[in-house]
Amino acid sequence: MATDLRTLTPEYLAFWGERHLCTITTLRPDGTPHVVPVGVTFDAEQGIARVITRKTSRKVRNILAAGPDGARVAVCQVSRGRWATLEGRAVVRTEPEAVADAVNRYAVRYERTPTPNPERVLVEITVDRAMGHC
Repeated sequence: MATDLRTLTPEYLAFWGERHLCTITTLRPDGTPHVVPVGVTFDAEQGIARVITRKTSRKVRNILAAGPDGARVAVCQVSRGRWATLEGRAVVRTEPEAVADAVNRYAVRYERTPTPNPERVLVEITVDRAMGHC
């Protein structure tokens, strides 16, 4: 079921705070889906989901290929009968402060600090649709 971001339940928000592996779906330039596992953080107040990754990754290339306005993407997580999907427009950010903030958020959710990586960038998703059953 699709949900208005202003009415997300406490259970839904708590699920996005638990330690779960997620996936991100981007579209290749030929329109076929590319789905890979990632770590995702979600700030419901800002309506922003964040993924840290290498700047040379296929997901980053797919987003950049969509043009300066970014690309539609979806991030999803599943745990037994619970699932949640966030959809929105993704852009790639390289500003050191934005990447550092995303790394800190990742460290809190996943209870580990990622190894430093000079190739790291941020995929920032402005979420406009949430679905799930939590």
